[in-house]
Amino acid sequence: MNDIESRISSSFFAQGLMKTLGATLMSVSEGEVRISLPFSAALSQQQGFAHAGVITSIVDNACGYAALTKAPEGHDVVTAEFKVNFLRPAIGTSFLAVGKVVNAGRLLTVCTGEVFAIGDAQSAPKLIAVMQATIATVSSKA
Repeated sequence: MNDIESRISSSFFAQGLMKTLGATLMSVSEGEVRISLPFSAALSQQQGFAHAGVITSIVDNACGYAALTKAPEGHDVVTAEFKVNFLRPAIGTSFLAVGKVVNAGRLLTVCTGEVFAIGDAQSAPKLIAVMQATIATVSSKA
Protein backbone atom coordinates (compact mmCIF):
# COMPACT_ATOMS: atom_id res chain seq x y z
CA MET A 1 0.00 0.00 0.00
CA ASN A 2 1.48 3.38 -0.97
CA ASP A 3 1.30 6.58 1.11
CA ILE A 4 -1.79 7.93 -0.65
CA GLU A 5 -3.68 4.65 -0.22
CA SER A 6 -2.66 4.43 3.43
CA ARG A 7 -3.70 8.03 4.10
CA ILE A 8 -7.12 7.57 2.47
CA SER A 9 -7.67 4.14 4.01
CA SER A 10 -6.92 5.39 7.54
CA SER A 11 -9.35 8.28 7.15
CA PHE A 12 -12.05 6.13 5.56
CA PHE A 13 -11.95 3.53 8.34
CA ALA A 14 -12.17 6.29 10.97
CA GLN A 15 -15.57 7.34 9.60
CA GLY A 16 -18.52 6.05 11.53
CA LEU A 17 -20.97 6.80 8.72
CA MET A 18 -19.24 4.64 6.12
CA LYS A 19 -19.07 1.79 8.63
CA THR A 20 -22.75 2.22 9.51
CA LEU A 21 -23.76 2.18 5.84
CA GLY A 22 -21.58 -0.86 5.09
CA ALA A 23 -19.50 0.97 2.48
CA THR A 24 -16.17 -0.39 1.27
CA LEU A 25 -13.17 1.50 -0.06
CA MET A 26 -12.57 -0.24 -3.39
CA SER A 27 -9.64 1.60 -4.92
CA VAL A 28 -7.46 4.66 -4.48
CA SER A 29 -5.25 6.25 -7.10
CA GLU A 30 -4.02 9.78 -7.52
CA GLY A 31 -7.08 11.89 -8.31
CA GLU A 32 -9.61 9.02 -8.20
CA VAL A 33 -11.37 7.03 -5.47
CA ARG A 34 -14.00 4.29 -5.73
CA ILE A 35 -16.40 3.31 -2.95
CA SER A 36 -18.81 0.38 -3.05
CA LEU A 37 -22.02 -0.08 -1.11
CA PRO A 38 -24.22 -3.18 -0.99
CA PHE A 39 -27.96 -2.53 -1.12
CA SER A 40 -29.80 -3.07 2.14
CA ALA A 41 -33.48 -2.56 2.92
CA ALA A 42 -32.26 -0.63 5.97
CA LEU A 43 -30.90 2.02 3.57
CA SER A 44 -34.05 2.32 1.44
CA GLN A 45 -36.63 5.02 1.06
CA GLN A 46 -40.40 4.46 1.12
CA GLN A 47 -40.56 3.01 -2.43
CA GLY A 48 -37.79 0.48 -1.81
CA PHE A 49 -34.95 2.23 -3.68
CA ALA A 50 -31.68 3.15 -2.01
CA HIS A 51 -32.25 6.49 -0.29
CA ALA A 52 -30.88 9.62 -1.98
CA GLY A 53 -29.05 10.51 1.22
CA VAL A 54 -27.16 7.23 1.12
CA ILE A 55 -26.21 7.66 -2.54
CA THR A 56 -25.15 11.25 -1.87
CA SER A 57 -23.04 10.17 1.11
CA ILE A 58 -20.96 7.64 -0.82
CA VAL A 59 -20.35 9.91 -3.81
CA ASP A 60 -19.50 12.88 -1.54
CA ASN A 61 -16.93 10.66 0.17
CA ALA A 62 -15.53 9.44 -3.16
CA CYS A 63 -15.09 13.05 -4.32
CA GLY A 64 -13.63 14.16 -0.99
CA TYR A 65 -11.12 11.34 -0.89
CA ALA A 66 -10.18 11.93 -4.53
CA ALA A 67 -9.41 15.53 -3.50
CA LEU A 68 -7.41 14.29 -0.50
CA THR A 69 -5.12 12.37 -2.87
CA LYS A 70 -4.03 15.80 -4.18
CA ALA A 71 -3.80 17.61 -0.81
CA PRO A 72 -0.36 18.28 0.64
CA GLU A 73 0.87 16.42 3.71
CA GLY A 74 -0.41 18.02 6.92
CA HIS A 75 -3.71 18.96 5.30
CA ASP A 76 -7.17 17.47 5.20
CA VAL A 77 -10.27 18.21 3.13
CA VAL A 78 -13.89 19.15 3.78
CA THR A 79 -16.76 19.52 1.37
CA ALA A 80 -17.53 23.16 0.63
CA GLU A 81 -20.37 22.61 -1.85
CA PHE A 82 -21.95 19.99 -4.07
CA LYS A 83 -24.75 19.47 -6.55
CA VAL A 84 -26.24 16.05 -7.25
CA ASN A 85 -28.44 15.03 -10.16
CA PHE A 86 -30.33 11.76 -9.81
CA LEU A 87 -30.81 10.22 -13.24
CA ARG A 88 -32.90 7.17 -12.34
CA PRO A 89 -34.04 5.28 -9.25
CA ALA A 90 -31.26 3.70 -7.19
CA ILE A 91 -32.17 0.07 -7.86
CA GLY A 92 -29.43 -2.53 -7.69
CA THR A 93 -27.74 -5.16 -5.58
CA SER A 94 -24.88 -2.73 -4.94
CA PHE A 95 -23.67 0.73 -5.90
CA LEU A 96 -20.29 2.05 -7.00
CA ALA A 97 -19.35 5.69 -6.42
CA VAL A 98 -16.41 7.07 -8.41
CA GLY A 99 -14.90 10.44 -7.47
CA LYS A 100 -12.43 12.16 -9.79
CA VAL A 101 -10.45 15.37 -9.47
CA VAL A 102 -11.07 17.83 -12.30
CA ASN A 103 -8.80 20.57 -10.95
CA ALA A 104 -6.77 20.73 -7.74
CA GLY A 105 -5.99 24.24 -6.57
CA ARG A 106 -4.17 25.35 -3.44
CA LEU A 107 -7.37 25.89 -1.43
CA LEU A 108 -10.19 24.43 -3.53
CA THR A 109 -10.42 21.22 -5.54
CA VAL A 110 -13.22 20.61 -8.03
CA CYS A 111 -14.34 17.01 -8.46
CA THR A 112 -16.93 15.08 -10.39
CA GLY A 113 -18.64 12.00 -9.09
CA GLU A 114 -20.69 9.25 -10.63
CA VAL A 115 -22.73 6.52 -8.98
CA PHE A 116 -23.51 3.28 -10.78
CA ALA A 117 -26.14 0.72 -9.82
CA ILE A 118 -24.85 -2.81 -10.15
CA GLY A 119 -27.41 -5.52 -10.92
CA ASP A 120 -26.94 -9.13 -11.85
CA ALA A 121 -23.91 -10.40 -13.78
CA GLN A 122 -25.76 -10.18 -17.13
CA SER A 123 -26.67 -6.50 -16.89
CA ALA A 124 -24.30 -3.58 -17.36
CA PRO A 125 -23.89 -1.08 -14.52
CA LYS A 126 -26.33 1.84 -14.83
CA LEU A 127 -25.38 5.44 -14.13
CA ILE A 128 -27.88 6.65 -11.52
CA ALA A 129 -26.38 9.89 -10.18
CA VAL A 130 -23.76 12.52 -10.96
CA MET A 131 -22.14 15.03 -8.61
CA GLN A 132 -20.18 18.24 -9.04
CA ALA A 133 -18.29 19.03 -5.83
CA THR A 134 -16.01 21.72 -4.49
CA ILE A 135 -13.70 20.45 -1.77
CA ALA A 136 -11.76 22.81 0.52
CA THR A 137 -8.22 22.01 1.66
CA VAL A 138 -7.72 22.74 5.36
CA SER A 139 -4.90 22.27 7.87
CA SER A 140 -5.01 18.96 9.74
CA LYS A 141 -5.52 19.01 13.49
CA ALA A 142 -2.26 18.60 15.35
